[in-house]
Amino acid sequence: MQTVVELITRSGETAVNLALYILLPVMVVMMAFMRVLENKGILAAIAIKLSPILIVFGLPGLGVFAMMQILLVSFAAPISTLKIMEHDETISNRKIAATLGAVFVMSQANATFPLAVVGLNLPIIILTSILGALLSGYLAYIFYGNDPKDNELEEGMNLKGEVKEEKEKFIPLLFKGGGEGLEIVKKAVAPLILSILMVNILREVGAIDFVETLLAPILTRVGIPGVAVLPMATKYLAGGTAMMAITLDLVTEGSMTALELNRIAGFTINTFDPVGIALLVSAGSRVASVTKPAMKAAVIGILFRGIIHLIIF
Repeated sequence: MQTVVELITRSGETAVNLALYILLPVMVVMMAFMRVLENKGILAAIAIKLSPILIVFGLPGLGVFAMMQILLVSFAAPISTLKIMEHDETISNRKIAATLGAVFVMSQANATFPLAVVGLNLPIIILTSILGALLSGYLAYIFYGNDPKDNELEEGMNLKGEVKEEKEKFIPLLFKGGGEGLEIVKKAVAPLILSILMVNILREVGAIDFVETLLAPILTRVGIPGVAVLPMATKYLAGGTAMMAITLDLVTEGSMTALELNRIAGFTINTFDPVGIALLVSAGSRVASVTKPAMKAAVIGILFRGIIHLIIF
């Protein structure tokens, strides 16, 4: 019983330290900054400029905005855009599939910015996110097949109409965005504690060591370090937030180097996990109906990103 209590207190201490000293300052500042850019129409303007190019990959104007939201805000941010697409009959299911496939592959800001503190290469992770998303979006568009509602008329027009907001003053916007960042961190504390506790229990019973011993020879042959087993297993069992917490812990304690973090980043920093999938497909029935082609495309997109990271690092 004493061991269980020690695991709980140690997990809680690690999670609270991560939340207070890494997540909180990063997310408050980034959300404040992004809220200003979003309200002033800068994000929408960039998305509108990019949409004629990205339409080649099957992505609608609002799809571009969803990609920017996940890359620069958080993994939950695209839900609002997906809900808009859900109810817009001019946007075909095929384009929703392309958008979902792209979003699955991209790195979420609430993981990339905190991990940048311990050595994650931001320019490379953003570049591979975009390349992987374009590939995944295009493949999801192809995998879905013909759609009678498919048309090219809504590009840019819907984007302009849906993202329009009442302009607010600069300082209130900063406080509003900072408050949103604080709320994200508050909501992340409980999952962080539980996720770290689960992983610590698996460590204590030897399950992690067993899996690492089993998979390390295979992973090292393709250039993935054995220490990557823990964050990768955490990612696909407990989600991206838990993976981030474990990875931060590994790097700060010296068990993982910044180079090793960057080598596995293409495989682990994305929304394609049980938590991310469940959250994104909750946007509506049309979004849920295109999950299969989007998931098929996402697997290829993530493998593509992972190989790029192994080559670069």
